[in-house]
This record gives sequence, structure tokens and C-alpha cells, in this order.
Amino acid sequence: MAGIDACFRLDWPGFSLDVDLKLPGRGVTALFGHSGSGKTTLLRCIAGLERAPQGRLAVDGELWQDAGRWVPTHKRPIGYVFQEASLFAHLTVMGNLRYGMKRNSEAQRVSLDHAIELLGIGHLLDRKPDRLSGGERQRVGIARALAVSPRLLLMDEPLAALDLKRKQEILPYLERLHDELDIPVLYVSHSPDEVARLADYLVAMEGGRVLASGPLAETLARLDLPIRLGEDAGAILDGTVSEVDRKWHLVRVDFDGGSLWARDQGLSVGRRVRVRVLARDVSLASEPGVSSIQNVLRGKVDAIGDDEHPGLALVRVQVGPSVLLARLTKRAAAALAIIQGRDTWVQVKSVALLE
Repeated sequence: MAGIDACFRLDWPGFSLDVDLKLPGRGVTALFGHSGSGKTTLLRCIAGLERAPQGRLAVDGELWQDAGRWVPTHKRPIGYVFQEASLFAHLTVMGNLRYGMKRNSEAQRVSLDHAIELLGIGHLLDRKPDRLSGGERQRVGIARALAVSPRLLLMDEPLAALDLKRKQEILPYLERLHDELDIPVLYVSHSPDEVARLADYLVAMEGGRVLASGPLAETLARLDLPIRLGEDAGAILDGTVSEVDRKWHLVRVDFDGGSLWARDQGLSVGRRVRVRVLARDVSLASEPGVSSIQNVLRGKVDAIGDDEHPGLALVRVQVGPSVLLARLTKRAAAALAIIQGRDTWVQVKSVALLE
């Protein structure tokens, strides 16, 4: 069966890893959590860089590790991208890429030319690493990881060592990998923005354990254990730019269940985008009123849960097949008679485009 079956138990002084996961065999799975939560340790176990005596790993039905079998790291068809690209200083970019190809004993899943084109490094091939920016080095490091023809791409906080400008430079290339490659990616990060922008599937970790795992939008909408990407709970929606209002510098994004207006960032009609809607920017109303809020949708209350403060509640609202979260005071929820199954108007004050 396609997918990744990873079960590891590892005990160290002051830390233990205990996970049992079934992950999808395509798309980007984000391993998300604070420093020390076990993300990198789990990734290293999957790579075979940490040997967990009590562990089992199967990729697409092929057993890489259990009590009686161990496939060493150099025989696992993986690409590994670290925080630092660690390129060979004496080799050109092309030399580094060809070195990566030496490990490839299987049919090419990604041709070298395709990897070069995907990462936009064709003009850098004759340069040595000391003549590259941090973002360029990391793009070369990713291309080198692809050159080994991996069945699984592991990325350990690949943007952590970059400043904001370089991160913004490299994120579109990571999105291209997501859109154009059929290789599953395990992406370690503690950056909410990276996870919101790139991930299809989320594994939230804390203290070496899995707090929650599942499709990104579905997992973020859980009220029994709210998973916050950053400072607040919220929802992620996949949509398409359907209209550009040049007079008011706005774009309309259609999603499965409705549409939202957001600030124009120069996107063209037809562009696929993600939007992030924070719970603090969503209010509910029994009737739509006249206000400055332009995004008003019809929805149905799906669930109500406690928030971090005893006076607040998180309300999950279905808008068609999509889900939004709203933060209300419990007094306001009582005044509006917010109960499960009730139809309501959803007012969205602000939308963040994650393109």
C-alpha cells in the first residue's frame, strides 16, 4: 500500500521518542512543533541516521526497518536537505549535482535537467559555492538531493538559516516542487508560515509524541486539541483567484463553498492560492448587517469548543464543504444562541494570501 508506515521508540537521558504514524505517499507532510519536540529525531530515524532498536519503517510497502531487517542510510532511496546546504567547496554547482547522481542506482525519477529547471539554478552551474548567496546554495542543495532520484525527500528546516528576504526568494521554488513532483516530502519546521503555505498533511509534535496528525485543514479545525500555527487558531483554504478589482486593489478568491476578498498582490485570474483566516478575524451574526466587513458568508455551526481563556469559545462553522473557525466570548455565543446545527452568517474581517 502506498504511503509511509513509521513506528519508532527511542529512549535517551531526558528525552524519549514514541511515535506510530501512517503518512501519505505523496504531497508535503509537515513535522511541526517547538524546538526539542522530536521533529528532527524522527526525520533522522526515517533516514537511518538514528537507529531506534524498537522501530519499524515501510515505504510504499517496502520494508526498510524492523526487528529483523535494517537498510542502512546509503541504501535508502532518500534525498536529505539540511539547514545548511554543505556543498563541496572545491566543486562547481554542476560538480556538486553530479556527485549527488553517483548515489543513484535506480531509474531517474527526476532528471538532472528537470531538477536544475525546477530550482532555477541553470545560470549558476559553473560557479563555486563561495560565489553563491545563502538562498542559491540551498536551492543547489535541494537540486542535489533530487539528483539521487529519491523515493522520499526529507527536508530539515531548510529555510531556518536564511534571512526573510532569502526565505521569500526560495519559497516559490519549494511550491514548484510540491506542484510538479510526485515524490513525497517530509518537511520539518517550526515556522507557521512555511507550514501554512506548503503542507498538505500535518504532524504536530511535542515532547517526542504526536499531538495530532491528519490533512492540514482538517487537523487545524480540531476543537478537542486546537493546533495553532503561530499566535492563533485559524483555518487554511485552497482557492483560485477569480476576479481582480483594480480600482480598489482587491482580488476575489473562490474556494469550495464561497469566496473571499483579499488585498491584491499582483496575482492573475486563474492563479491557485491558499488563504489563511484567523479565528480572531471571524465573527458570527444572526443577520447580515451594514458594516465595513466585505466578506460575509452563509454557514452552519458544526461544533463549539473551549478556548485558552475561560471566557472564550472557538466555534467551527461549515461553509459548504469548507471550515472556518471563529472566536467569540461565551457571553456573545449565548446571546446569539449559538448551538450546533444552527445556521449563521459568517463575517471575515481579514484574509491572508499565502501565495
